[in-house]
Amino acid sequence: MVPTGSYGSWPSPIGAGLAASHDGHPEYVGVIGDEVWWTAPRPTEGGRRALMRRRADGGEESVLPAPWNVRSRVIEYGGRPWAGARRSDGGPLVVFVHFPDQRLYAYEPDVPGAAPRPLTPVSGVGGGLRWVDPQLWPKRGAAGEVWCVLEEFTGEAPTDVRRVLVAVPLDGSAAGDRAAVRELSDGAHRFVTGPRVSPDGRRAAWIAWDHPRMPWDGTEVILADIAEDGVFREPRPLVGGPDEAIAQIDWTADGQLLFSSDRSGWWNLYRADPHGGTVALCSRDEEFGGPLWKIGSRWFQPLDNGLVAVIHGSGATALGILDPESCEVVDAAGPWTEWAPTLAVHGSRVVGVAASPRSAYEVMELDTRTGRTRVIGSAHDDPVDPSFYPEPQIRVFTGPDGRETHAHIYPPHNPGRVAPADELPPYVVWAHGGPTGRAPLVLDLEIAYFTSRGIGVAEVNYGGSAGYGREYRDRLREQWGVVDVEDCAAVAVALAEEGTADPRRLAIRGGSAGGWTAAASLATTDVYACGTVMYPILDLTAWGTGETHDFESRYLESLVGPLATCADRYRDRSPVRHADRITAPFLLLQGLDDVICPPAQCDRFLERMAGRGVPHAYVTFEGEGHGFRRAETLTRVLEAELSLYAQTFGIDRADVPRLELST
Repeated sequence: MVPTGSYGSWPSPIGAGLAASHDGHPEYVGVIGDEVWWTAPRPTEGGRRALMRRRADGGEESVLPAPWNVRSRVIEYGGRPWAGARRSDGGPLVVFVHFPDQRLYAYEPDVPGAAPRPLTPVSGVGGGLRWVDPQLWPKRGAAGEVWCVLEEFTGEAPTDVRRVLVAVPLDGSAAGDRAAVRELSDGAHRFVTGPRVSPDGRRAAWIAWDHPRMPWDGTEVILADIAEDGVFREPRPLVGGPDEAIAQIDWTADGQLLFSSDRSGWWNLYRADPHGGTVALCSRDEEFGGPLWKIGSRWFQPLDNGLVAVIHGSGATALGILDPESCEVVDAAGPWTEWAPTLAVHGSRVVGVAASPRSAYEVMELDTRTGRTRVIGSAHDDPVDPSFYPEPQIRVFTGPDGRETHAHIYPPHNPGRVAPADELPPYVVWAHGGPTGRAPLVLDLEIAYFTSRGIGVAEVNYGGSAGYGREYRDRLREQWGVVDVEDCAAVAVALAEEGTADPRRLAIRGGSAGGWTAAASLATTDVYACGTVMYPILDLTAWGTGETHDFESRYLESLVGPLATCADRYRDRSPVRHADRITAPFLLLQGLDDVICPPAQCDRFLERMAGRGVPHAYVTFEGEGHGFRRAETLTRVLEAELSLYAQTFGIDRADVPRLELST
């Protein structure tokens, strides 16, 4: 007989350290020759990103040892940080961005005694020089060039920055000389992606946009001719505009430019011609793209035979092969419920990164000739008995005004315990970041950490989330702090009313924009008994007047409204202004190196909470920025969070360090 135990008290083999060591997932796949390369997280190695390679014998290896960290800081969220090609002798050449100094490096891993050599200089101005979305271009000079995006700070303020397409010599001549970096574009736009060069080498195209738009609001494709001297001539807008979000572009083998646009209300694929005409490849009420949070994200890749590999569906969650002539999409068979926006093709092979509710993200390869999909890198290996994994439910709830709210519900689950028949479980509502983000339906050991102990989790894709069309995204326009809070509360209340959750033991947690939603929820509703708030936005007025980075410095104009005309709205919605309304215990977690949501916001918030008698804890982490990456940090976060819930919900858990709560 299975023992009985109260919810939240169950023993579990999924410890905080175990969950922390499995945080993150592979990204930025690519092919060099016949080899697949990608980046992978290393939480136990200071949170660095390793560059991985699948060898010809089928094994995989880390190309660069610690402390090399392959990650870009362009727009702070980064993007594709590496590119590679075969040298004339057949060996691989890779260029990559090293996170600590943000320089571009070149490396020939198969050359005995070779070490990474810098290609770009260091600047002491503001945030320095940063690079992203590179590609190797061998047609300039004896050694060739790297074409990419340069983010160059021109002053000390976070908005003193310009971005431009550049060519970096591979011979290293720019390593100490900024002047040796050749500028390709005119810097007319505030934000740009890396150039995509046509197969004949005669044209380049890239995506551009300007404040106050975000890339999921409106972008345009710029087309330029490439002169014999490698200069971009006559750049001109091709497609797009202020109300059309183009997420990705790429060329087909026969020189046609494909792009993913939400002009229909959904990110669908189109074909453009140089004269501005467009043809829809497949019109469907589903996504073939997503929000461009990271430069160089790829939801589709053309194959040489005219077919197109696509990530599509509700939330763009399936990998398929699209026939542009018939609009038929044949999906890869398998259990995967999420494909990350990174694709590469080589011949008839498609490489991507996928996960499911029973497996973490893995590097996958689809052979389009046979239809076979197999794991080729970062293979999932169950660290515990998978019977302890949660069983998610895909739910749609009804919120205020009858609007639909999407959520993933993870009930408590442990094969070694059952709860008393007269007891309802506690639940934690998870609010994702962005807020133009989305909670994926995948195995997450952080969720399993709670569900295996008897605490349910509800991930809410509140109005504003990506994956459900533009109308769903636009629900949050000027309604941030209202719609997101209402939708999360609607899910929590519905779970309580239907008898799934204990109405007295509901909590909310979130990081970044989700931290905002969690804090705003505690300040404006009485639904939750406690909350966990991580690296949050708490003061809209300060965040909208210089207290964040350039990329999101005017995001609030669409989320809240223009500050000049909506100043009262900025004040009225900010948790820092309404600390007196918060009566529930909370845990506040902050990285001290965070430039997106700086610690100053937490400091002001806590000043207003002082002396109010509300139990709370503030835990900070040296060396952590926006989002936690180090295993020791992630372990501490999970244990502190569990202790908060145990104390608030009246659960006896002597196996985790007690979180000291101040008043």
